[in-house]
Amino acid sequence: MHYSPFWLKAIFPKYLWHVPTREKKLYLTFDDGPIPDITEMVLDTLAQYGAKATFFCIGDNVRKHPEVYQKVLAAGHSVGNHTFNHLNGWKTEDTTYLSNIDQCTQQLNLSTRLFRPPYGRIKGSQARVVMADKQVVMWDVLSGDFSKEVSSDTCLRQSIKHTRSGSILLFHDSIKAAPNMQYTVPRVLQHFTEAGFTFEALPMH
Repeated sequence: MHYSPFWLKAIFPKYLWHVPTREKKLYLTFDDGPIPDITEMVLDTLAQYGAKATFFCIGDNVRKHPEVYQKVLAAGHSVGNHTFNHLNGWKTEDTTYLSNIDQCTQQLNLSTRLFRPPYGRIKGSQARVVMADKQVVMWDVLSGDFSKEVSSDTCLRQSIKHTRSGSILLFHDSIKAAPNMQYTVPRVLQHFTEAGFTFEALPMH
């Protein structure tokens, strides 16, 4: 559950699963925000370590919480598109799905080529259209912070265990994930900072 196996990456080689590098660089990503207090806690924690991250925002949350969204931008983090309504691509008709992505793009009101499909679920027919001007970003380390079945300690231990140079780590700045995420993220930052790693944002262009 906590990492993307090599065979999955081999089936979908055009998606970004990790950043090829031998340098000690890691890429934290946060899905489903912005959410007041929770996203702001993430921003404060990242600032303590001089870390940059990438926030895959739900368009409707940007609409509801524009002041929190502006704090993400002001802190110099990257932003990606996570659809307007957190749609599951497998269960959504293509025109509806693509229209929802466009709606999110308009709400973000900036230029970013980063797109992450909610649940990691996107049909090939949808992906072909999206990839004409966007990068589909997946992950190679899934913290499991959103799961009630995963304890905070397991979330932390598995996140550290599977992380390598260039790893894209997936967390959620959401209400559901907050308990595990708020425990794990500061400890991941501390652990890898002490090991000489830096945390960078994925480039938006």
